[in-house]
Amino acid sequence: MSRTTTKPTTKPTTTREPAQEALRESTTRSADGATVRVSSLGTGPGVVLLHGGGIAGREYHRLARALAARCSVHLYDRRGRAGSAPLQGTETVATDVADLAAVLRHTGARRVFGHSGGGFTALRAGLELPPALLERIAVYDPGLSIDGRPSFAFLDDFEDAVARGRHARAMTLLARSVDPQGAGARMPFALAELLTGAFLRTSVGRRFVESLPTMAPEVRRIAEHDGPASDYAGIGAEVLLAAGARSPGYFAQNCEALAAAIPRARSLVLPGCVHNAANTARPAFVDPFAEFLAAPVGTTPAARA
Repeated sequence: MSRTTTKPTTKPTTTREPAQEALRESTTRSADGATVRVSSLGTGPGVVLLHGGGIAGREYHRLARALAARCSVHLYDRRGRAGSAPLQGTETVATDVADLAAVLRHTGARRVFGHSGGGFTALRAGLELPPALLERIAVYDPGLSIDGRPSFAFLDDFEDAVARGRHARAMTLLARSVDPQGAGARMPFALAELLTGAFLRTSVGRRFVESLPTMAPEVRRIAEHDGPASDYAGIGAEVLLAAGARSPGYFAQNCEALAAAIPRARSLVLPGCVHNAANTARPAFVDPFAEFLAAPVGTTPAARA
């Protein structure tokens, strides 16, 4: 358990970039019969990518292609997104874990990367699934509540705003709570809401609006599982808990606390990285995860902790 912080003399030849590998599409079924669509690429140890809240797997194609140089990468959309099973209002953490387990069995993958809310699902799966099915977990800025950190006092107002279709208000409440020291939290609420509304009219913002109905129940499940880091001590998999140096500070605090509680875990702070670094997937971000996820079992620092 540890923490680590001249002119050419001839006309250049024009070369064509190699074509990107096409995603391989397949389907499986979860324990309740719901269809799960899986996109795969790459070769090597199998890794399932769990996307964060408010977005879908498409926002992680850059990361998937970067990891695919060393791993077989599999993505699926969590429930409520276009093309995935619709929300019924009865979903629980067990539903999320069952969907992941179905994808692990379908693909043969035994390793998981989870970002933000996907990190919460990955770690809860580590408590429920045996190491024979889930042997290694990597998370970045995992969406957890450890000893009341962060606060979810905004949640009732957020759910109400989503239900009323006040999307800009909902996203402003969420953003100010997720990053209480950020610029958006320091400006007047009305101004922050105005700027958020402008963002939600962009192509990326419209995708957030489409996913807003999924966010309230997913965030509610995280809030309901607030507790001490020791709640996760039963995870038997090897675990890498990473936080961005430029992300809100509670992510690193929670990762460090979990690394002290989980037997085969270590925490890491990635210099210069913000919360959405998993989506931009620059080499400095990707490399520590690729090394951890591609290495043979039992050879990482987490395994020796």
